[in-house]
Amino acid sequence: MSSSHVTQDAEWDFGGYGDDAGPRPARARRTEEPPPFWRAPFSAHYFREVGYALTGLPVAIVGFAVSITLFCLGLGTAVTCLGLPVLASLTVAARGLGRMERARVRSMLGVDVPGPAPVRPTRPGFWGSVTARLADAAGWKAVLHQVVMFPWAIFRFVITVVFLLLGWAMTLYPVYHWVFPTYVDWPGYRVYDFTVDGGHYEYYVQSPAQIAAVSVLGLLLVFLTAQLVRGLTNVDRAAAEGLLGR
Repeated sequence: MSSSHVTQDAEWDFGGYGDDAGPRPARARRTEEPPPFWRAPFSAHYFREVGYALTGLPVAIVGFAVSITLFCLGLGTAVTCLGLPVLASLTVAARGLGRMERARVRSMLGVDVPGPAPVRPTRPGFWGSVTARLADAAGWKAVLHQVVMFPWAIFRFVITVVFLLLGWAMTLYPVYHWVFPTYVDWPGYRVYDFTVDGGHYEYYVQSPAQIAAVSVLGLLLVFLTAQLVRGLTNVDRAAAEGLLGR
């Protein structure tokens, strides 16, 4: 990352009122183009997308917990003077989480999303700041992002892990095929083995042709998984632009 890019990030994410200020692009833009199909599973771009999908789950858990806790606490104390500052702090926290998410999207997904304009109270004093935060549409959109993207983060994590492990396990099957007859007393990987109505049915991946077929299918799945992960993270790119941007 160049020094000029770091400087821009600092201006966008930490200027004025703790929100995005200073020079910002007019709209979201890609900072990195995705690699072609044949190179995607072995590119740094793909590994960053996988890293985003895997690390996004704990980040989403924190964001969801903070948002729900402050929202429920604010509503529960709304009959007193404490409820409004709590709800105002919810939008502040959501904006902070949104800044972090935009930074993750920028560094790991290759999309630069400009942040919303800072909140500028129209009245002086503490309550002027509180009412400005309560009327902050960008802050509430950031709260919505923390809530609706939580189940998506779970789904994205599970799908990424399952297809990633399955693809490489099948691709590398010729490497560890010997484990089954040596340690498990199977002639190969057992796909199924059951008895129904007196008939016994079993299938093992053991012949050279079967082993090669499994490896080829696994390699194809590796390439398709790269496209699947890109499709999953495209949802996050769109959500960041729509809910965390201007």
